[in-house]
Amino acid sequence: MQQPKDTDTVGTKQRILTAGVELFRRSGYTGTGMKQIAEAAGAPFGSIYHFFPGGKVQLGEEVIRTSGAVYLGLVAEHLDPNEDRAAATAAFFTAAADTLTELDFADPCPIATVALEVASTNERLRVVTSEVFDNWITGLAAYYAAGGLPEPLARDTASSVLALLEGAFMLARAARSTAPVLAAGTAAAAIVRAALAGG
Repeated sequence: MQQPKDTDTVGTKQRILTAGVELFRRSGYTGTGMKQIAEAAGAPFGSIYHFFPGGKVQLGEEVIRTSGAVYLGLVAEHLDPNEDRAAATAAFFTAAADTLTELDFADPCPIATVALEVASTNERLRVVTSEVFDNWITGLAAYYAAGGLPEPLARDTASSVLALLEGAFMLARAARSTAPVLAAGTAAAAIVRAALAGG
């Protein structure tokens, strides 16, 4: 019996998004072609424009939003609400270093890859990457606030921690070493500890 059309539709669209996430992460937005995405998704080329009539920019927006939500969920999974906030932050950076090694120093963050490329050239994608980063900061700030940090200190702390992580990823990829991520984790934990002590 043939599957219902909507099941096929949902599956095809999801495969396209998943392929977009992986290819944008590895090759960047400008380095990834629509035909590559279709091939990686095992989907007819025309189906991309069926689901994303706005073309590559619309696909890029959905890839960024989708992967941004997934990554926010991963962060939430790794930050134990019952653990000391500074220790949990350091542990998260250690886990990020392990992920970087597993990926053979490919960029683990598709949002940062795209943001670095398009911030000055594509306003729609700049806006959506900014929205995702803001959501991450908001989520992390809520975690720190639940641990005793007042607003706006919790948000400032979250911004600093995220900036350390994203910068450390870039340095680690260039050096092919996890040392920058581990060092950034120590610094991030110190920032959180100091904020809690002074907050």
